[in-house]
Amino acid sequence: MMRDRQKKRVAILISGRGSNMEALVRAARTPGFPAEIVLVLSNKAEAGGLAFAREAGITTAVVEHKAYGKDRAAFDAAMQDVLVAHRVEIVCLAGFMRLLTAEFCTQWLGRMINIHPALLPSFKGLDTHARALEAGVKLHGCTTHFVTPGMDEGPIILQAAVPVLDDDTEASLAARVLEQEHRIYPETLRLLASDSLAIERQRVLRRA
Repeated sequence: MMRDRQKKRVAILISGRGSNMEALVRAARTPGFPAEIVLVLSNKAEAGGLAFAREAGITTAVVEHKAYGKDRAAFDAAMQDVLVAHRVEIVCLAGFMRLLTAEFCTQWLGRMINIHPALLPSFKGLDTHARALEAGVKLHGCTTHFVTPGMDEGPIILQAAVPVLDDDTEASLAARVLEQEHRIYPETLRLLASDSLAIERQRVLRRA
């Protein structure tokens, strides 16, 4: 069994309830998982996911973005200080609703991942389920990707598709996609933490 000191140290960034954070925490506690969640960091003190993290015995921290006004660089620098203090090696975004500066993204290039509720490169940004229904697509889903300065533009790691049903509502479609998010995000973290991924231009390849 992998000893804790050999596991990659992971921070999860959240802004809300953090259901994907919960999926990552559960996965990280399974035997042999190559990563340990050492920190849950939020830009909102009232984020619901912080309570779950505390109950799970995970260290939490809050860096309020409002305290920095429009100075995104200062906010990101404050987060970086917290991550460095906890010796974080991998960052997972889980419903973190702030745009990160290019400098912050560059510092974590290849070590910061996100999950997006759509099949990228389609439907970048917000309201993905409503937009998918409006567009009349027959397949929708979710994507894990490396984070780069461009919003939802980083190299794609894993994707999962679900059919769009004739009677789907935004809520019903979102629920089915969320089930897949909870499946592929832990697998993505497992692959990254075990050094099984390589980036070649915009493609993510699995190492032999």
